[in-house]
Amino acid sequence: MEKLKEFFEGYHVPEITTPKINEYIEIRMDTKAANATINRELSALKRLLNLGRNQSPPLVEQVPYIPMLKENNAHKGFFEHGEYLALKNALPEYLKDYVTFAYKTGWRLSEISNLTWNQIDRKQGIVRLEVGETKNDEGRTIYIDSELKAIMESRWSKRHNLLPYVFLNRYENDRVKRFDKVWKKACKDAKISLRHFHDFRRTAVRNMVRSGVPERVAMMISGHKTRSVFDRYNIVNDADLKLATERQEKYLNSLAGTISGTIADFVERKQAQNES
Repeated sequence: MEKLKEFFEGYHVPEITTPKINEYIEIRMDTKAANATINRELSALKRLLNLGRNQSPPLVEQVPYIPMLKENNAHKGFFEHGEYLALKNALPEYLKDYVTFAYKTGWRLSEISNLTWNQIDRKQGIVRLEVGETKNDEGRTIYIDSELKAIMESRWSKRHNLLPYVFLNRYENDRVKRFDKVWKKACKDAKISLRHFHDFRRTAVRNMVRSGVPERVAMMISGHKTRSVFDRYNIVNDADLKLATERQEKYLNSLAGTISGTIADFVERKQAQNES
């Protein structure tokens, strides 16, 4: 945290007050630092002061109030199916299966990169992440579809080394790790805006929900532990809003010419039904 050190170097702890911290925030904002970056720096400062306060005897008598900035850096991108296919076609061969798995499961990049053959039951079409292998430390089991089964069989049949990983890099001497330059080039070649790999996660959630998969099941597949994060990924776009209007219009049109909504009309219809 060089910026913190540059600003507060030479200050005694009692001199690190809320007004002084606000001054630091203003300087960092003037340098166009992102709110998220400034918040990480402020969190580090708060942690240092709390460590001093928790010493015996305390090295810090009182931790000042440290305001945090509002962050609005949540990405909202996702892939339409045609965009996914275009990107996949633009990627080198060693990444095509990788992004297919990401598109369908919504797993994190690290989870896919670290996937090993002993986590896969090819006969049953099951892939498992054991407890401690996920971000939230919870295990996960999914059943893969026919396309992913075919990918696993093909990759298994072409194995020629003892590496345990399912998805190998271009040279097939290690697992897939980072591919930032290749990714940016593929987005450009596919003629789509630059996306984040994490957009596959949002895309998979959205596709599962819209295909009728119960939301709780979709959360188990993608590995979302909290409902708030899952809801943030379950993105609604303009096409969804348009579809909702069309469905409502279709429903309302189906009611036309039935009941006007008045009690008199309802009574007349009931009498007609009884006479018939």
